[in-house]
Amino acid sequence: MKLDTSLVLKLLALAGLACVPLAGADFYTELIAKTLVMAIFAMSLDLLVGFTGLVSFGHAAYFGIAAYAVALLSPKYEAASLWLVLPASVGLAALAALVVGLFVLRTKGIYFIMVTLAFAQMFFYIFHDTPLGGGSDGLYLNVKPTAEIAGFLPFDLDQPTHLYYFILAMLVLVYAFLARVLQSPFGRVLVGIKSNEHRMQSLGYVTFRYKLAAFALAGGLGGVAGFLYAVVFGFVTPELLSWHQSGNVLLMVILGGMGNLVGAVAGAFAFVAMQEVFSMWTKHWQLAMGLMIVAAVLFMPGGLSAVPGRIKRALQGGSAHD
Repeated sequence: MKLDTSLVLKLLALAGLACVPLAGADFYTELIAKTLVMAIFAMSLDLLVGFTGLVSFGHAAYFGIAAYAVALLSPKYEAASLWLVLPASVGLAALAALVVGLFVLRTKGIYFIMVTLAFAQMFFYIFHDTPLGGGSDGLYLNVKPTAEIAGFLPFDLDQPTHLYYFILAMLVLVYAFLARVLQSPFGRVLVGIKSNEHRMQSLGYVTFRYKLAAFALAGGLGGVAGFLYAVVFGFVTPELLSWHQSGNVLLMVILGGMGNLVGAVAGAFAFVAMQEVFSMWTKHWQLAMGLMIVAAVLFMPGGLSAVPGRIKRALQGGSAHD
């Protein structure tokens, strides 16, 4: 029986992540929890960018909509039901993506990028300039949702360890769901659309419907990340919907390697790690981080996910740049 090295490495990484709370360092537990949330966000965008060929520059809109939905749907001083507010938040994000997709998917190329950005900025100003979103100060989530079911509490999100493992479980579920989707006929059509949309149309596929479904699905999964972000930090601001948030998650996907779910997760970890390290070293950390990302794109064109393959080829005597 041949050992699947990739699966073993994934299981080892998962085991390592599961051990983080056992170290007893609350700061690092919260930091890794934040990184896991951003990894879910990056995987949701990779479905569009890496597998469908749709470069969206407004994906943060759905992240922010779900985050705001948690705060708006939760009573001020009581715990909302997790089993109600989670699907409601994700559903609103998916619905927003569906409506936006009906318009933006009629454009292509640079026009698609700019229209997705325009819609995201519209949502940003809705929450920034109206009482709905609390203005520039945002809204607070005073009480985390409760997982209680008929008097039984399987886990408590007010407990940092429980919250961490809930986020880790959501990461695994989103990864497994996307992996299954991409192996399905639907996922293969998406990959075909990225490769050659005209050929897929000539084969009889209505590509608009497939792209719209992928766009709504990516928005919903981005909403999962937004929900978790609001629960972890307890507040939401319009900045969650801003263009630079969309840019950050796009950089995570590029840094990790487009069209690779593990790469999206690795890109999120690398991005957050660089943020933390450079911000400790210098107040001009954005400049240093920008230079590092430029270097990574130039010298690692396939992203972090391509590094093992390049090392293997180099050890076998081939060129690492092949």
